[in-house]
Amino acid sequence: MQTTPHLNIKAACLHFVERTLRGIHLSKPSMALSAFLYAALLLTCLIPRALTFTPPHIVLIVADDLGWNDVGFHGSEIKTPNIDKLAYEGVILNNYYVSPICTPTRGCLMTGRYPIHLGLQHYVISAPEPWGLPLNHTTMAGHLKHLGYATHIVGKWHLGFFKTEYLPTRRGFDSHVGYWSGKEDYYTHMDQDVSMGYWGLDFRRDMAVVNETFYSTEQYTKEALKILEHHNKSQPLFLYLAHQAVHAGNGNAPLQAPQRYVDRFPYILDHKRRIFAGMTAALDDSVGTVVSALHDLDMIDNTIIVFTTDNGGPANNYDGNAACNYPLRGTKNTLWEGGVHGVGFVHSRLLNVNHTQTHNLVHVSDWLPTLYGAAGGDVADLGNIDGVNLWDMLKNSGPNVRSEVLHNIDPRSNFSAISVDDYKLIQGDISGGRNDGWYPCNPPSENQNFWKPNAQNFHNSDESLAEIPAETRKTRAHNRHTPYVIDCGPASTDPTAVCDPSTAPCLFHIPSDPCEFNNIAQSNPGIVRVLQKALSVYAATAVEPVNRPPDKNANPTLHGGVWGPWQ
Repeated sequence: MQTTPHLNIKAACLHFVERTLRGIHLSKPSMALSAFLYAALLLTCLIPRALTFTPPHIVLIVADDLGWNDVGFHGSEIKTPNIDKLAYEGVILNNYYVSPICTPTRGCLMTGRYPIHLGLQHYVISAPEPWGLPLNHTTMAGHLKHLGYATHIVGKWHLGFFKTEYLPTRRGFDSHVGYWSGKEDYYTHMDQDVSMGYWGLDFRRDMAVVNETFYSTEQYTKEALKILEHHNKSQPLFLYLAHQAVHAGNGNAPLQAPQRYVDRFPYILDHKRRIFAGMTAALDDSVGTVVSALHDLDMIDNTIIVFTTDNGGPANNYDGNAACNYPLRGTKNTLWEGGVHGVGFVHSRLLNVNHTQTHNLVHVSDWLPTLYGAAGGDVADLGNIDGVNLWDMLKNSGPNVRSEVLHNIDPRSNFSAISVDDYKLIQGDISGGRNDGWYPCNPPSENQNFWKPNAQNFHNSDESLAEIPAETRKTRAHNRHTPYVIDCGPASTDPTAVCDPSTAPCLFHIPSDPCEFNNIAQSNPGIVRVLQKALSVYAATAVEPVNRPPDKNANPTLHGGVWGPWQ
């Protein structure tokens, strides 16, 4: 049996011993007696805890480009019963943030570090570009492997493949079935790089090329089931299920789903949104199938399931997609709430409090220390990270732990955003003026087709987050099957509330204005200065972006029509 290093049980037992000794009053205790008592108490604590602690299985499910209003538990017209059931039975994260686009979020997820500390703060890796997550950073899989975990990834990598050293099976994972680039056709698994005009196959089983036709969401489900069925349950498992859904495919066919999934949504009139709903339904079925397998294999009682999107949804026809973040502002690849306020929840029978929602601040960088801590690891072993261990908060419905989140600082595109306490500052041209609006999902049951803030239409909840006192704005009991619907609050008629971050910084009070209607920078210059100072402090710690231009040697025609390492 592999020894588990640096378990938290040691720290817990040391605390127990010190507390116990303080409560013992000895007359003139000798050094020898004190040492004997210390050792005896420590062993009394350590032995039973070491024998009874079983590291949990961890299933980390990442949906690609899933928008805020693309799940039932946020009130979407798209039915997601399996995802909803897990969410309602667990802890729904109402104040959860991710990076605005794929590669930065995945790097942050795997390392617990902000993208500015990884060199991943500027855009994403295109297939022919020779860069990736720097090799001096250990991934979540690598860290969990040190704790004795079996580690497997199914689906999307998108952290570099130009050299074999950057591949997931060289970064801590025992196996990988899926693709290395950022997107591809759901059936043929061909990836087109628009910038260079290259086409190539991108699907692997570890290093072996897989040239078969199947719908990727369904195939990833089958692969996940194989891993679960063949796993030795005496060893803790880390399964990273990084779905392709619901990311757009190539430009010639961005939205793809088997017709039987699309047919579930005859009431969605918009053709693209209906296909997107089919893609989401396939994702939802996958989640349900994996969870059923955990039940059937008697693994569910000791499993932590984390479900998260990697960024906000590509609304407004971004990449030809039909995601929806409404009523949040903006889209994927922006620093508006629609780009960074993510869908997420935790489900586990190891949680002491379930059927809850929390307004506590959570960031994607927190998953590494949180899961590592839940696995029995000493978070100090992770080194200098930006994430925070939230396991106790999530497990016990605890108070807020975080007070700020750096959304990004991009020195090449010259924009940045940060949230501190209840305030969010945005500055710079964050979308080129293309995706700064509010983009409705157009559900058929009511007409919500408006593009500008309207207080009457938005104000649709009995209780807004702003009405919850800050000191009690934490985990609260959540009624089962009751969607969490954001109350945007009223839009201001003050002309100074208009926000153009390309000309001046914009400040928002997110609890009372989650949809970023009302720029309050002009009336709160002191808060603006404080947040700008915080950005400057972060900027001083940033490393240079590691992006590199496309390399012609990556052309798949030079490698048998397949995307693969070329250096």
